[in-house]
Amino acid sequence: MTEASNTPAAAARPLTPRQRARTQTVADIVRLGRQHLATHGAAALSLRAVARDLGVVSSAVYRYVESRDELLTLLLIDAFGELGDEVDAAVAAVPEDDHAGRFMALGRAVRAWGLREPASYALLFGSPAPGYNAPAERTTGPGTRVIVALIGVLDAASRAGQLAVPRGSAELASTLAADLAAIRSEYGLAIPEELVARGVLVWSSLFGAVSFEVFNQYGADTFKAPEELFEHHLALLAGVAGLPAQPS
Repeated sequence: MTEASNTPAAAARPLTPRQRARTQTVADIVRLGRQHLATHGAAALSLRAVARDLGVVSSAVYRYVESRDELLTLLLIDAFGELGDEVDAAVAAVPEDDHAGRFMALGRAVRAWGLREPASYALLFGSPAPGYNAPAERTTGPGTRVIVALIGVLDAASRAGQLAVPRGSAELASTLAADLAAIRSEYGLAIPEELVARGVLVWSSLFGAVSFEVFNQYGADTFKAPEELFEHHLALLAGVAGLPAQPS
C-alpha cells in the first residue's frame, strides 16, 4: 500500500463498479446466511445451499466466502454489529445525566434484539457451532460492544457521583482484586474494584435473563408477563451495579 492510499482523499474515493458488485454480493450472502441460520441452525449452515438461493453455482460463492467457517464469522460480525448499533442508539436516546435510564435502555435493547433475532442471538450466545472457532482478531471488537457500552454507562455514573458501593459488599480476594484493577486500568475507569466486580455480575445476569427468555428456559406457562419479570430483574440489577433507584 502506498502512502497516498492512506490519505483522507484516498479513503473517500468512490468504490469501483467491481468493488460495489463484490460488496453487494457479500451482503446478499450474509443476508441469505442469516435466513438459513434461522431455518436450519448453525450446525446445518451450508454454502452450497446459500449459493442455490443466490442463483449461482457453489464455486462462484467460494470466490467471495471461502468456507462455512468464514460465513459463520461474517454472520457473527454482522449480528454483533447490529446488536451493538441498537444498544448504542437506545443509550444515546436517553439524556447523558440519566445514568439509571441509560442502563435500563441498554438492557431493554439487548432483550428486544434477542427476541426479534433468536437465531442470531443463539449464534452469539448459545451453543457453539460444531467444529467452529471464532477468530478472536476479527470478532472480539464487535463482540465486546455491549459490555463496553455498559462500562461507559457505569463509569459516567461513577464520575458524576451517582454510583455507590452498596452496604454489605464482600471483601475481594487478592487475585480477583488484581484482575479487577487491571480492567480498571485498561479502560481508564473511575469505578472502584468492588463496583467493577458488580458490573461483571450485572453483565452476566443481563444476558442470562435474556437467554432464559429467548431459549424458553422458564417454560411456556410459568410467567404470563415475561416483560414485567425482565423489568423487575433489570431494576434489581441497576441496584446491584450501584445506580440510584428510578422513580416508579
